[in-house]
Amino acid sequence: MTAVQGITVAVAREAAPGERRVAATPETCKKLTALGAQVRVQRGAGLAAGFTDDAYASAGAQLAEDAADTLGQADLVLCVQPQASTLSQLKQGAVVVGMLAPQADPARGEAIGARQLIAFPLELLPRTTRAQAMDILSSQAGMAGYKATLIAAQLAPRFFPMLTTAAGTIRPSKVLIVGAGVAGLQAIATAKRLGAQVEGFDVRPETREQIESLGGKFLDLGVSAAGEGGYARQLTDEERALQQQRLADHLKTVDVIVCTAAVPGRPAPKIITAAMVAGMKPGSVIVDLAAETGGNCELTRPGETVDSGSGVAIAGPLNLASMGAVHASEMYARNLLNFVSLFVKDGAIAFDWNDELLAKTVWPRHDDAPGAAAANAPQRAG
Repeated sequence: MTAVQGITVAVAREAAPGERRVAATPETCKKLTALGAQVRVQRGAGLAAGFTDDAYASAGAQLAEDAADTLGQADLVLCVQPQASTLSQLKQGAVVVGMLAPQADPARGEAIGARQLIAFPLELLPRTTRAQAMDILSSQAGMAGYKATLIAAQLAPRFFPMLTTAAGTIRPSKVLIVGAGVAGLQAIATAKRLGAQVEGFDVRPETREQIESLGGKFLDLGVSAAGEGGYARQLTDEERALQQQRLADHLKTVDVIVCTAAVPGRPAPKIITAAMVAGMKPGSVIVDLAAETGGNCELTRPGETVDSGSGVAIAGPLNLASMGAVHASEMYARNLLNFVSLFVKDGAIAFDWNDELLAKTVWPRHDDAPGAAAANAPQRAG
């Protein structure tokens, strides 16, 4: 067990384009102070998420003028999506916690290595029961699924609910949610609240109960990818071809698709082909929440909304959780607080590498972390 006494925790304003979230709220700053840490927050760090400098000061945080002043002497840095230039301002050997994705961003990984930072990319956190309160993928996916459905409702040239009007009855929109992880389930619940006729599709048949519990109908294409330990198995070529044909036929009747199927650290699976889109009704809408990792639809362009050429609108919004910055930040900040509470106690940093949540999340892997050897084992998708 290693320890650092008398620590300073820093939170700087996020520099990534369009990022509105903040890694600590006044609520979590107060709790970090109660753990014996001195908290420094850059002025304006929380404004985009609705948290004022005065609120941070009232919670016991010190306010710093710029990023260099905030980060320079920090022992522990909390962040959302830091730029490599931000990480380069940290002192040698500092601890950094956030959505770091060092293997996906070479510049970020190099900055972590150059400063010999002890980095905890929380997207690598084991998906266990004990880790649920620290699970940033789940908390942020919930907001993303909610926002994706609202975007779909806005783009759709029709009502979601059934309406009885003086001009006649309007039938409800038929909405299909692809993927029944956290984002997909939130999308199902949101579409149902908006009054749509909702279906959910997932290759894991055990998700049927979750989909139906939210008022959705499970789309059964007659092909099961059930595997061992809760993981989906690889479909055979014949099974995949049958699944694709049945899905293509079904999409001809769908008004809106919200795609949410993603696997952390891997490209998003391609589920909706160009040929399927061509067979959909003009005026249909696809919102691809998986756009950041390539998209579930072959025609998705990350960050853009395009027309398929056959009258189908395809949106590939990025960083959807940031659109709900207030609640997304509150959940994210609590996730980080719960994680750092594993090693911040009585004003000191002390790592217990026998704790698998630390050993399997730290990057680069530490030789003295007993759990590091198992860190590359498959993780369940959320």
